[in-house]
Amino acid sequence: MDYLPHMKKHMKEYGAVDKAMNGLIDELVKKSASVETQEIFREILTAAVKLGMESGDKGDLKVVNSTLKELRYSFKIFSPYRKNKKVIIFGSARSRETSPEYRMAEEFSGKITRKGFMVVTGGGPGVMEAGNKGAEPGKDFALNIRLPFEQEPNPYIDEKQRLISFKYFFTRKLIFIKETDATTLFPGGFGTNDEGFEALTLIQTGKSKPRPIILMEPQGSTYWTDWDRFVRKQLVGEGYVSKEDLNLYCIMHDVDQAVKYIEDFYKVYHSVRYVRGLTVIRLNHELSQKKLLQLNMEYKDILTSGEIRISPPVEEEVRNGEHLDLPRLVMKFNIRNFARLCAMIHEINR
Repeated sequence: MDYLPHMKKHMKEYGAVDKAMNGLIDELVKKSASVETQEIFREILTAAVKLGMESGDKGDLKVVNSTLKELRYSFKIFSPYRKNKKVIIFGSARSRETSPEYRMAEEFSGKITRKGFMVVTGGGPGVMEAGNKGAEPGKDFALNIRLPFEQEPNPYIDEKQRLISFKYFFTRKLIFIKETDATTLFPGGFGTNDEGFEALTLIQTGKSKPRPIILMEPQGSTYWTDWDRFVRKQLVGEGYVSKEDLNLYCIMHDVDQAVKYIEDFYKVYHSVRYVRGLTVIRLNHELSQKKLLQLNMEYKDILTSGEIRISPPVEEEVRNGEHLDLPRLVMKFNIRNFARLCAMIHEINR
């Protein structure tokens, strides 16, 4: 996992259980993990052994068991598609097929998948169904949640290939963010708002990498306009979030505009990597010296020292073979002003 610098300094080596148990764990590690992953896999096994020794609560063990199984299976399903950019489609399970948001989601899904993206929905009815229905064949995933009501998988999903059913919301949310590159939110209920606020919180706090977050509002609706008014008056107005955080999302009424917005976000910007106090921004092509000078003038406030500079891959990227053909920018980002970092990415793409 790509840890931020302020996270890594609080981590410590995970202690073993005892010498005999260590030996058994080491044997399993040698037989089950590659050389590159042995250290992490040893910690996973150590945690499992400690849990068995320390917890007498069967309910606790059931939570861990289900969580680990759900994550393992999710990684297996998504692994072949990691190089494909993916877009989340969130929205109400109760939207009818004739509703404006259903039709808009279906249209958006078709157009974004024809541009080479894949879509990921919650797998249920309503807007989620529209997302799966509109997608090009083989271009959609569904992350269904098992509920006592309302949430059966919709009929437009290939159940054998790209449908995952979750017991827990928290593992489902993790996979939604981990495996995708953009978020779209159509009108919906508590769940839609929860997912939207979580996406914003994760980017605002640096727990998720920058991404487009688009609030899709059908013509004639004021759903997100009213939501935005509340955010500006109560959250920004009362000082609970900064005015800059408003740049983390945008409201759009046109499907083509939303598709272009997502395409443009990854036009020059490729990805970001945090390593040894440095923030590495990978690019799809090199920036001009004029653009680099502009970035240094406009975004020096988010640097702790030095400047934004062009760089070859850093040591860790070379060792892991991470996008070595791409040009890069390197800077000492303050790991605080993530809304400004997102604004800088938009500027890079212009």
